[in-house]
Amino acid sequence: MGIWLELGIFGLVFVFAFWQMHDVRKAQEQTREQRAREKAAQEAADQATEKADDKPT
Repeated sequence: MGIWLELGIFGLVFVFAFWQMHDVRKAQEQTREQRAREKAAQEAADQATEKADDKPT
């Protein structure tokens, strides 16, 4: 009977670990997307600045 208790606890820990890894991967993907958005916004701002600098006055 004790072995089943130990296996059950091990199974729960195993499932919990996989669930945590799933959450970590989602958080990493959100971070990647946020950095890509920030980079795109920065590049757009840089291009706007370059165009403003190129206009003759």
